[in-house]
Amino acid sequence: MKLPEAFLDNMKKILGDETEAFVESFESGARYSGIRVNTLRLDPEEFPKIGDFVELGEKVPWCDTGYYYKNGQPGRNPLYHAGVYYIQEPSAMYPGANVPLKEGGKVLDLCAAPGGKTTQLGARMAGKGLLVSNDISEERVKALVKNVQMAGIVNAIVTNETPENLAAKFTEFFDTIVVDAPCSGEGMFRKDEEAVKHWDSFGSARCRKMQDGILEAADRMLKKGGVLSYSTCTFEIEENEGAIDAFLDRHPEYFLLETPKLGGVSGGIQPNDETERDYSLCARLWPHRLNGEGHFTAFLQKGEEIPEEPEIEIKKERKKKKERFRSFRRYESRPLEIDDYYETYMSGNVPEGCYFYMGDNLYYLPETPPDIDGLKVAMAGVYLGEIKGGEFKMSHRLALTERPENFTYLVELDRDSPEIERYLRGETVVVSGEGVTVKVCGKAVRKEALFEERVSEPCCVAVKTRKKSFVLGLGAISSGTVKNLYPKGWRRFN
Repeated sequence: MKLPEAFLDNMKKILGDETEAFVESFESGARYSGIRVNTLRLDPEEFPKIGDFVELGEKVPWCDTGYYYKNGQPGRNPLYHAGVYYIQEPSAMYPGANVPLKEGGKVLDLCAAPGGKTTQLGARMAGKGLLVSNDISEERVKALVKNVQMAGIVNAIVTNETPENLAAKFTEFFDTIVVDAPCSGEGMFRKDEEAVKHWDSFGSARCRKMQDGILEAADRMLKKGGVLSYSTCTFEIEENEGAIDAFLDRHPEYFLLETPKLGGVSGGIQPNDETERDYSLCARLWPHRLNGEGHFTAFLQKGEEIPEEPEIEIKKERKKKKERFRSFRRYESRPLEIDDYYETYMSGNVPEGCYFYMGDNLYYLPETPPDIDGLKVAMAGVYLGEIKGGEFKMSHRLALTERPENFTYLVELDRDSPEIERYLRGETVVVSGEGVTVKVCGKAVRKEALFEERVSEPCCVAVKTRKKSFVLGLGAISSGTVKNLYPKGWRRFN
């Protein structure tokens, strides 16, 4: 790999005698891949018992839910589609694993797509508090929504807005804000040669302008006493410690917090000779010092003294051509049709919280939603399903928040069975097929008896491992077959 000369010259100034080892880490071709276990589905210590589809390595030192792996195709495994794990570069796991969170607090992931940090934060929050996940890209937010849904997160709202528009709505609202800022992407060099080619045209000066604006918007939204996490995947001082130093000059009420130094994680670099701030409190993940592609992270806490005039102005909210969601309409009590459904087809408790309509769609959140009127909302909590003719039909989204054993009718498909491939492709599943188990009220039933049954019953379709089963989606079982209700946009065609 031929690295840009200007990049190398800059690294020599930063690393000195370590530059050769740094460059060698790029030329060696070594890359590190990671899997992060979703604790909403599984205890990380149990994962090695079912993770034999890849060559699993050691745990990631700075993330207690992460593992290194090599070989295999974890993105094609049914457990991935059941949200059991998320595929994430190990360095990128650092901010979401270590940012301080307030129990039951309000959290914003400001630059969230495709969802690595959001799913990490959602798992840590365990259904308590509120998680707002935002991305400015309309295309990328689609992947963000899908990953939030697969992970089974119940307390999330996904928005597709500029940071400025969010700041106009959520003034001093959040306890924690996570910013994984757009940057020159030097930490992507080892796995993406296109990042090397476009480095000159996407320089630090251009990135800093965006980063400064994003940080100002984040400041508007953070409560006093709240924590701001700022991270990038670049090695440039200007975009890392330099961006933080300039922000602290504008906002002296903030102060740096200590970041954990685990598994070769280093402290930050002093951005200039004038500053008296200690940037060793920040975290730098260098690819020649640890097993990862590289990252920078700083944690800042907002104090009490707020300057009257910020030096950088926030842009006024821009009008959108597309229609936005209107305010939600709350149910004072849970719709009785949902209670009836759970009594007939579920053994678990009906979710407690706020039930509300947005448009004609029924949603749920553990707590009352904030005012999101006027914002472009891609996902508002958990879409529950439809109520038609006095009957409730559960959505795929709601099914992914439940455990398989909570369903009255359960169709378990062995992880390696042909029927599970059929299900993920959107095809009908035959219950007499290889690797299929059908349970009613938790007890396995004879498959022959199912061919005699003509009534169609809603069922859960789950992937089965040696130790545990995980929800994949929904179906309708009748006469020995399962009608496929897996979402069309999620189906695999190869």
